[in-house]
Amino acid sequence: MLATQTNRKINLLQATAINMIDMVGIGPFVVMPLVAGYFHSGLFIWAWIFGAFTAFVDGMVWSELGARYPLAGGTYNFHRIAYGEKGGRLMSFLFVWQTSIQGPLVIASASIGFAQYLTYMVDLSFWQQKMISGGLVLFVLMLLYRKIETIGKISVVLGSIVILTILWIIISGLSNQQHSIPLLPANGESFFSFAFWAAVANGSLKTVYSYLGYYNVCHLGGEIKRPEVNIPRSIFISIFGIAVLYLLMNISVMSVIPWQEAGKMDKYLVSNFMEQLYGHKAGIIVTVLILCVAMSSLFAVVLGYSRVPYAAAADGNFFKIFSRLHPTKNFPHISLLVLCGLGFIFSLLFRLSEVITAILALRIVVQFMAQAVGVVLLRKRNGTKELPFKMRLYPFPVIISIIIWLFLFYHTGWFAIWGIILALVGTAVYFLTRRNTNSFAPVE
Repeated sequence: MLATQTNRKINLLQATAINMIDMVGIGPFVVMPLVAGYFHSGLFIWAWIFGAFTAFVDGMVWSELGARYPLAGGTYNFHRIAYGEKGGRLMSFLFVWQTSIQGPLVIASASIGFAQYLTYMVDLSFWQQKMISGGLVLFVLMLLYRKIETIGKISVVLGSIVILTILWIIISGLSNQQHSIPLLPANGESFFSFAFWAAVANGSLKTVYSYLGYYNVCHLGGEIKRPEVNIPRSIFISIFGIAVLYLLMNISVMSVIPWQEAGKMDKYLVSNFMEQLYGHKAGIIVTVLILCVAMSSLFAVVLGYSRVPYAAAADGNFFKIFSRLHPTKNFPHISLLVLCGLGFIFSLLFRLSEVITAILALRIVVQFMAQAVGVVLLRKRNGTKELPFKMRLYPFPVIISIIIWLFLFYHTGWFAIWGIILALVGTAVYFLTRRNTNSFAPVE
């Protein structure tokens, strides 16, 4: 059987808001100077364009699967259906297995980034920052411990804060431009040089991380109204909208602060940008807004990930305790508590620089690439007649998506090795535990 569907209460506006606040967390504000630092020619904008293109072609995969199988858990169910009875159980288990580590790492990255950006306003020691990051995870847990229709309304409010903050940054920079941003190579440089593509590879590991979340609505598939229409629309609206905002924000900030100097302001680039334009009070205000954005993203991330172990457990393919719903508020509270608990621990143990690349390395093979292959398997088995959304120019988006993910996976370096090891360990755990069927039987 497939994962149990819950109440469909989230409309298109709310679904898009959930995606967008997941995408725009602390990530773009932290990685902007890092991305610029990889390019010695000022062509850093192409790493953001490459990240948007990656999200777009992968978004076609998510849209086709999400519209056809709108169930709680997203990728879990896509793998479960695409790879057949035996292979599907293994692949879906591996996804939940890596999500149980990768999800809390994402939660930790948002909370750690929040604490680091807070130091622009308050001088915090290392352990004080850890207390802030851990406390933020607990605060978001408290916000999410309620009915889904209330969460949808909260998402729209938080999403509005995200958009207004970025628009303020964009308008401020474009109205005070002091430097031009190169879009084409100059002085004998070329798009076809090794140096350019090495910079794109390193920069795109950071920009793709900043775009992740365009698919969050698929994890909530069982709670989306008219999912066959609203899931694809919310995915592409959020990708296009955030891509435009990211590109304009980069051009805006770097037209005031020269890209060559951006690396000197790694932690607080946008805050220093506003301070340079309007004074210290403006820097404080934008920092507060960025912290609200980071909290909003953490809110959406935890909401989406909490549905994944629940879907697997409800399907009898993960530990049965995760299939429990709250007795009165009807949401997967055990899954929420466990993921937030691990996220709290990881926020105390790791640094932001250690988790960004690890997050991608853990997801590329088991989730993104396997999902692209799953689309091909489903089309061969079932055809396209019953697909509410059909990707254009099939199979080229699938092929391009897999090539891009391989390109990025290779450039994660040693983290790729750890991702493979985690998958192998998960495979061993699956075959060792599947003998005890009572462990994975859903709770009645």
